[in-house]
Amino acid sequence: MYKNILLVGAEMHSMGLDFSDEGRAVTVIFGDGAGAVVLQPTDKEGQGILTSHLHADGTHAEELAMINPGSHGGYHLGVEKFGYPDSDLPGGLFVTQKMLDDNLLAPYMNGQLVFKTAVTKFPEVIHEALKATGLTPQDIDLLVPHQANLRISQFVQKVLRLPDEKVVNNIQKYGNTTAASIPIALNEAYENGRVKEGDLICLAAFGSGFTWGSVLLRW
Repeated sequence: MYKNILLVGAEMHSMGLDFSDEGRAVTVIFGDGAGAVVLQPTDKEGQGILTSHLHADGTHAEELAMINPGSHGGYHLGVEKFGYPDSDLPGGLFVTQKMLDDNLLAPYMNGQLVFKTAVTKFPEVIHEALKATGLTPQDIDLLVPHQANLRISQFVQKVLRLPDEKVVNNIQKYGNTTAASIPIALNEAYENGRVKEGDLICLAAFGSGFTWGSVLLRW
């Protein structure tokens, strides 16, 4: 529909993290970053985006979220844990003294649940893309996963039986830059000569919401 699309992913996490010992489980993972790509149509047969798949399930939305301040302040996870105020006001909509005293103004993540869900959804959505195009994991020349967690990427790599040279990992350098992680990783791979014309590139992501998706493209 469009000749040129500028797609930008940028995140600034550092200004909203808890740098105390209590927040270390979340803070050590995330990083600031920005990345951008220009998308254009191609007339070359077999090149470009071959298929894309997006999914969302809000059942566990608050297991990885900025609870306070928010529209309901963790009401669905449990009012005792997240300081839902004893008033008629929407929970967590306004900053309260209890939030300040209990250090509730930082992102919350149920790490175990997020990990277990991600290692299921990542391979699932990649296989969905492969099935739609009649391809196999062995056809993938490079997998560029969202840099959520190195252990998650390694697990997915093992499930797909991909060698190290076919998987891009840079979370150990920048942390999880969330929306910016795939553009940054793809750019690095291209600059390092890991992306060549004709290569089958798989992009895959899992994040808060929960949301997850995959794209297969022929470079």
